[in-house]
Amino acid sequence: MEGRRSLRSHAGLPCHVSPAATIVAVPADPLAAQTIHTIIDAARAQLDDKMWDYVAGAAETETTARRNRLAIDSLALRPRVLRDVSSVDARTTLLGQPMRIPVLLGPLGALELITPDGGLASARAAERFGTIATISSVAEPSFAAVAAASAGPKIGQLYIRGDERWTDELIDSVVEAGYVAIALTVDAAVYGRRERQIRHGWMPDEHRWGRDPHYWQSRVTWEWLDRMRERTTLPFILKGVATAQDAELALEHGVDAIYVSNHGGRDLDHGQATIETLREVVDAVGGRATVIVDGGFMRGTDVLKGIALGADAVGIGRLQALALAAGGADALVRALELLEQEITTTMGLLGVRRLDELDASFVSRAQALPAPSALLAAFPDVQADWRALP
Repeated sequence: MEGRRSLRSHAGLPCHVSPAATIVAVPADPLAAQTIHTIIDAARAQLDDKMWDYVAGAAETETTARRNRLAIDSLALRPRVLRDVSSVDARTTLLGQPMRIPVLLGPLGALELITPDGGLASARAAERFGTIATISSVAEPSFAAVAAASAGPKIGQLYIRGDERWTDELIDSVVEAGYVAIALTVDAAVYGRRERQIRHGWMPDEHRWGRDPHYWQSRVTWEWLDRMRERTTLPFILKGVATAQDAELALEHGVDAIYVSNHGGRDLDHGQATIETLREVVDAVGGRATVIVDGGFMRGTDVLKGIALGADAVGIGRLQALALAAGGADALVRALELLEQEITTTMGLLGVRRLDELDASFVSRAQALPAPSALLAAFPDVQADWRALP
C-alpha cells in the first residue's frame, strides 16, 4: 500500500504505519485476540438480538447486575513495592483439584443455544487450559456424555426438576460420570422477570413444556439438602448464598463449599453485589469451608479483588458464554489465557508472587468511574450501540 510500510506489532500481528499516525490492526479472529475486547466484539457479531439479550440481560431494572459491576469497580488496588516478583505463580487448588488460575467455569443453562457443543465446549476448554468446568443439569449434552468426551475435572450443577426419587437419580448420574463435586443452585427458586426476554417473547426450551420448570425447585428446603447430602460422599457446593446467616446454616448442614452468587442479577432485582456479600460470608465461614464467588467478574483485576477479599476461586459466567459464542471452546481457551496474562501482570504490579500473599490490605474503597453499562463497564472501548445493559 502506497505511503505505508508493513511492520510487525509486539504480538507478532501485522500492522501498518503511515506518516500521519500509527495504526495497529485489531485481529478479527477471536482465537488470535490480544485483548478480551476482541472476543466480546466477535461474540456480539455472532449472536442475534434474542440470544444477546439472553446472555447480557438481567431481571427487571437490571439493578443487581449493575451493582455487581459497580461494586467491583468501587474497589481500588493498593500495590506494594520493592518486592522480588521475577517469578509469579497464579496456580491454586479447589476441593483438591489443581487450577492454573483461580478461575472456574460457572454453570450455564441452555448453553447449547450459544454453541453447538453445549456444556461439552466448556468442559473441553477447561481441560485444555487447566481449570474446572461446572456443567449444568439444564444444558445439553448430559452429564454422562460430557464426561465421556472430556477428561478434566468437572462439577455437576443441579436444578431440581422432579421429586426426591428424580433427584436421587440425577445425583447418581453425576457420581457415575466421575464428577469431582456436586453444586446445588439455590438462588433461583422461581424464574426472574427478565424483561429483555419478555419483550422478545422468547424463553429457554424448558419454559415451553407447558408446565412451570421451577415447580420442584421452589420446594427445596434445608431438609431436602440433608437428604441430598446423604446420597453421595462427593464434596457438596451450595451455590447462591447471599448472607452470613445462610452461610452459617450451610455449615451446620455439612456443606463443603459456599458459592456466593446472585445468579448474575438474572432473578432477584435490587439485590446486593456479590463482592460485597463476599466479605460477610468469608467472616461467617471463618475458614471452615471453601468459598467461591461470581457476579460481574470479567477481568484479571476483578479476580484478584475477589481473592484478596477471601474467595478461594472466582467463577465466570457471562464472559464464558460470550467467549463460547465468539468461537466455541477455542475462543474460551483464549479468553482464559488472556485472563491469566491479566492476573499474573497485576500480581507482579501489586508486589505478590503467590495468591496466598493477597489479603484485604491490597484493596480499598474508591469512587467508581461512570460507565455505559454493567456488562461493558469492563470494556470501555467496545461499541456502545450493542443494546447492552444501559
